[in-house]
Amino acid sequence: MRIRAASILVMLLAGVAAAQTSLTPNPATPSVESAKPTLTIPAGTRVPLSLKQAISTKTAKDGDPVYAETAFPFVVNDRVVIPAGTYIQGKIERVQRGGHVKGRAELLIHFTSMIYPSGYTVMLGGSVENTPGAEKTTMKDKEGTIRQDSETGRKAKSAAEGAGTGAVIGAVTNGGKGAGIGAGVGGVAGLAIGMLSRGADVRLQPGTSIEMEIQRDVTVDPSRISSRREVIVRD
Repeated sequence: MRIRAASILVMLLAGVAAAQTSLTPNPATPSVESAKPTLTIPAGTRVPLSLKQAISTKTAKDGDPVYAETAFPFVVNDRVVIPAGTYIQGKIERVQRGGHVKGRAELLIHFTSMIYPSGYTVMLGGSVENTPGAEKTTMKDKEGTIRQDSETGRKAKSAAEGAGTGAVIGAVTNGGKGAGIGAGVGGVAGLAIGMLSRGADVRLQPGTSIEMEIQRDVTVDPSRISSRREVIVRD
């Protein structure tokens, strides 16, 4: 009886060991998930975007969302990896208005995610490389800061116009001597107006062309990329 019981116990233990072996995955065997094909958008890739909302340093705040859309499909190895019409979301990292005496308006935007027409969403790190659609702006640094052009010329012009107007008024009222006094007074007034007014704001209108640079490699699942838009055919 004892021998028979021992034999049954050995058989049961062998069965459990076999079941565990069949349920434990072999590390040498690749899973279906790891075998899925992927595409990589390399760091340094530049993607043209179209801004979807107006942004101004006059009203913008740190943390405000930014919405843009790809203007042209981007291709890697003869495969569309970013279709036209893909939404790009980001946020404003820093806002600085133009100063009264010095300091130009600046705007820093970082892009954080990419939403494909299929709804597939990919996280990314992107910065503004260029703003070919924005007037009177330049890129300040590699971080992607957009800076308003200098206002020095405009303020100098205001002072000169004030001096000219003052000279005319002085000449009419007090002759030549009055012209000199009027020019001085007018020049000071023009300079004061220039100092009291802020520098121009950075203004980006809806539809402004922006070039985004992807800062690190982005891996995407090609099976979830849809480069075709649905077309409804009616009889």
